[in-house]
Amino acid sequence: MSYLSKLLQDQEVEWKTFGEVAKIQRGASPRPIEKFITDDENGIPWIKIGDTIPNSKYVRNTKQKITNEGAKKSRILKKGDFIVSNSMSFGRPYILEMDGAIHDGWASISDFESKLNSDFLYHYLASDLVQKYWQSKMNSGSVSNLNADIIKSLQVPILPFEIQEKIVRILDKFTKLTAELTAELTAELTARKEQYIFYREQFFDFNEEEVKREPLGIIGEFQRGKRFVKDDMISEGVPCIHYGEMYTYYGTWAKESKSFLSKELVERKNLRVAENGDVVIVAAGETIEDIGLGTAWLGDEGIVIHDACFSFRSPLNPKYVAYFTRTKQFHDQIKKHISSGKISAINARGLEKVLIPVPTSEEQERIVTILDKFDILTTSISEGLPKEIELRKKQYEYYRDLLLTFPKNNIEA
Repeated sequence: MSYLSKLLQDQEVEWKTFGEVAKIQRGASPRPIEKFITDDENGIPWIKIGDTIPNSKYVRNTKQKITNEGAKKSRILKKGDFIVSNSMSFGRPYILEMDGAIHDGWASISDFESKLNSDFLYHYLASDLVQKYWQSKMNSGSVSNLNADIIKSLQVPILPFEIQEKIVRILDKFTKLTAELTAELTAELTARKEQYIFYREQFFDFNEEEVKREPLGIIGEFQRGKRFVKDDMISEGVPCIHYGEMYTYYGTWAKESKSFLSKELVERKNLRVAENGDVVIVAAGETIEDIGLGTAWLGDEGIVIHDACFSFRSPLNPKYVAYFTRTKQFHDQIKKHISSGKISAINARGLEKVLIPVPTSEEQERIVTILDKFDILTTSISEGLPKEIELRKKQYEYYRDLLLTFPKNNIEA
């Protein structure tokens, strides 16, 4: 006999529509829009979609208040009531930790206390069972948002309060364990990344008397790419790197490209190519911190570079240069040459002035070999820990849905 069967032994599950056991209303935005206030103690918190926090079950603060007169034209709720988004990220439930008025992007759930424990109701509304029900209604093609009538139609299991409380205790314990494990794994990932960054910085901290520093512009030469747009990129053809991909896809080195261009476009626009052994350096971004990341291109054929990138060719080990572009030592030097605006950027003259330590080729290779090992380890942890976190979340969701799947469950599309 399952644990749920034991819990429900000699107990009958009563099914009611949500509209029978709770008051369901859509929020309202006063028209004309009332003046918002921030310093009036008598103002009412005005709860909008942006006031929610991902992975939180509560709404505790708002960015704005609305006048009392404006709130009367809206929908005023009390602490402990539920709100559910009826448009963006529809169906996600939140419990109010304060009195407040709600925007018309919300639906409210109140007056359920005689039948339902609020924590039990939260777990139930957050379950896949209910989320799939909302999805089925939204995908029917007849409605464009999660309106009050749909919410009222949801079938809700009514159990004795002591049974609801037992289920809540189990699911709360799962939630706590999942949160603790997520925090531990996240801390482990952060520690490993910080350790890697520390050692990377140390490898480029040479004694100036033993290893000289030379300007990049003296050691090698820079080539700026030419403009092409995302719409030009295709699934196969001539390899290319768009500057935005430098932040989201490429690491310290690469042999294969994510994107391609047609040969005809490359030839017609006379686009510029980074060859094997060149380092591609991104030269534009939304913030100063985005500028300067380098990727050693080790592919068998050349790769076309965007005009917000430079290729750097030199006798230095390309991986050594790429790792150097990810150090504080490098970034501190380029900061003063970056022009700020809507998009921050650096030109070739700024990059050419950067001093790089130039040890022997054998020492460069030794540093690269060690940092490659760190890079592989950190990447495996970076990929492995989020998967572990996701696995634990799915485990919680599995047991939650198992505990909330009651006899005669008639939640249907």
